[in-house]
This record gives sequence, C-alpha cells and structure tokens, in this order.
Amino acid sequence: MLSEVSSRLVDVSARGLAEAVGRAVGDGALPAGSKLPPVRRVAAELHMSPTTVSAAWQLLRRSGTIRTDGRRGTVVASSRADGPGRYRAALRGRSGFALDLSTGVPDPLLLPALPALAGLSPAPTSYLDEPVLPELAALLRDNWPYAADRLAVFDGAMDAIDHVASHLLRIGDRAVVENPCFPPLLDLLESLGVQPVPAGTDAEGMLPAALQSALAQRPTAVFLQPRALNPTGASWSPGRATSLAAVLAQTPQVYAVEDDSAGDVSSAPLHSLGAHLPRQTIHVRSFSKSHGPDLRLAAVSAPAAVLDPILERRLLGQGWTSRLLQHLLLTLLTDPASIAAVRTAKVEYARRRHLVVSALRRLGLALPPGDGLNVWLPVIDEQAALISLASNGIAAAAGTAFTVTPTAPHLRLTAGLIATDHDAIATHLAEAARTPSLAVAR
Repeated sequence: MLSEVSSRLVDVSARGLAEAVGRAVGDGALPAGSKLPPVRRVAAELHMSPTTVSAAWQLLRRSGTIRTDGRRGTVVASSRADGPGRYRAALRGRSGFALDLSTGVPDPLLLPALPALAGLSPAPTSYLDEPVLPELAALLRDNWPYAADRLAVFDGAMDAIDHVASHLLRIGDRAVVENPCFPPLLDLLESLGVQPVPAGTDAEGMLPAALQSALAQRPTAVFLQPRALNPTGASWSPGRATSLAAVLAQTPQVYAVEDDSAGDVSSAPLHSLGAHLPRQTIHVRSFSKSHGPDLRLAAVSAPAAVLDPILERRLLGQGWTSRLLQHLLLTLLTDPASIAAVRTAKVEYARRRHLVVSALRRLGLALPPGDGLNVWLPVIDEQAALISLASNGIAAAAGTAFTVTPTAPHLRLTAGLIATDHDAIATHLAEAARTPSLAVAR
C-alpha cells in the first residue's frame, strides 16, 4: 500500500501526502475498503513526521476520501455513496471547517425572528378538526400558482413527498427524476423499490426531449423542481413549463410531483405544471429555506383522488401537522416584519450567488446565472477538488451523490452561506475546479 503512495508522492507536505493517497485511490491502487497503516508506520516508511501524516489523514477525512470504520481503523471510503442515506454519507465528516458549503441550509441570520409561542396557543381542538387551519388554507390558496383541488400541510417537503410517493408507487415501478437531483429523493425511491429513470437538465431545468424519452419506459410519476433546482439552481421559463406540460399531457395517467424547495427565497417566478395539468399535478411548497428548517412545514396541493386517501391514512399515524406550528406559520406569513425579513433574504441570497458566479466567470469558469442557495461547480476531479478546498478550510458536497447515472464531475456549494470575501472564496473554488485528476496526476 505504502509503495503505491510513495510512487505518487511529489510534495512531502500534508497536502502532498493527501494528494498522493488520492491519486492512488483514483488509480484503483487503493480500492474502497482498503485499510490504511497506522500513522507512525506511514511516517517512518515515508520519512515524514507523524504530525504531517496526521494532518494529511485529517485532510483526507474532511474531503471524504477516507473514513474511520470502527475496529478496522482507517479505510478508503467509497467513491460514491450508493444506497439509502447517500446524502448523509456524502456529507459524513464535514465538520470543523471554517466555511462549510456542503449543507444546502439557509443562513440562520437571514431567517425571520419567531414570535413567542405563548401568544399563539390555539384553543383546544377536536381530533376531527380539519387538518389545515382554515385561515392558513385561505392564505395559501390566494398565493398558489393554480387553482388547487385539495390542500394540506405536512411536516416538511420530504415528509410530503414521502407520503405522496408511498401512495402512488409500488415495488417495481419507475419514476422519472432530474439528473442531477436531490439525493434524499433517490434514497426514498430506492427504499420503496422504485427504479429512478434519469432525465437530463439544462439552465431551465428538465429537458422536454429527455422527459419524452423517459416516459417511453412507462413510469408512474415524474419528480421535478420548477425553480432553484437543487443542486444546479435552474428554473423553468414560461416556455419550458409549457413544453413539459405538453409532453406530460400525452400520458394522463402519470402524475407530476413538483418540489418548490426554495419557495419564498427564490428570485425566479414560479411556473407550475398545475396551470396546464391540474389533474396530473402535485405541488409541494417548502417553508424551510424561507422561514426555518426546524419548522418542518410544507404545503401540498393535489387532486382529491390523490390527497384524500393520503390524509385518511395519515390519521392512523401522526394524524395532522401541529396546528400550533400552523398558527406560527400563519403569523410569519402575515406579520409585516417577517414578510420584510423574507424579502430581504431573497435579495441577499441572489446577491451572494451573483457575486460568486460573477467572480468565477472572471476567473474563466462560466456558470449559468441560476437561482437559489446553491452553485453547481464543474470540476476536473471531485476528490481532487474536495481535497483542495479542504486545505483552505472549505467543505463542499461531491456531485456524485446527486446523480442517477454518471455525469461530468461537479461539486455542490451553498453559495447562500458566503456572506463576505466572495472574490477570495471564488479564487479557492476556481483553484479546486482546476485541480488535476488524482487518477492521472503525477
């Protein structure tokens, strides 16, 4: 093992050793699961100090190249986090960074202040009350992108998508997804025994031709994001929404599940398939990015034939989403200060993303304008780029976790968390993007 590393070692520093190990991993000389020798043995054989080797190992852990595996010690991690939990696996070890851009979470400083719960306590209610507060339902309908047949509130977007997918899909079914897309969706489909069918995307989201091709495999549902696609930031234009609707209209038995995950902090206008195909559309709007992830709230519209059985089944479990939290959301959606805070956050996220993308463009990396909190950064090699960023105290998420089938290597970075020093950080990102492949570098 050490001979493979030594032959690739060109710089006797912590970063040089980390890159040498990365090259050996990329070459296949150190396959996933390979156990690494103790630090002192590595130091002795490579004529390096144990402190340098420990620093290199730490850098490799932070980049996701190696991991600690209980009694087996330190081993080479898998290059791709397949199976349930791929997103959690992709982010494993991302701690202790000066700037963690791997998470996709909103900036806590841009969230509206929560009012005191004591003033929001609702009167005692019956277990048979409507699952959605009438006042909240009315407000949501006034701001919905189409006339919804049924409306409900769930414990976050993935909770809603879980209920919808579990109702619509059975083992052996197929479901069309964007490629790339949000990793927990892939985990969910796998847990249900459903085969994801990838459809390519561009700067305006899912490609109509790719959807047309995917529908030939007779899927039961299509999952897609109308704006601020996580991870790329793509948003539909009116023409793209119309084209996608025209393709789906040819298969009226297939439901489209829209995940508007960025919600009120998205700068792009919302175009929904529901405006064209209300009987085929299930629309999910999250309030996590705009009002707080820990609220665990999302609103859902769907045809009665879809949503009513889900709500009936839900009565046998959690029953409904807390009406106390619904009151809290209603307050946040109507309070002038909260409305202003969300509006400020939307502008600030757009500004931060624009500054990062513009700086990258000046450095020769042309990215589409996009929307939302994330940037989809093309790189030569994901592991090499992660190591480069880790050496500068920056964490990112490997793009492979977001893809169904292999695509060009990328990293997902949460540009919405870059509050200052945009040019300097963009310089580190550009350097990482251009770091040569660990599989071929010598």
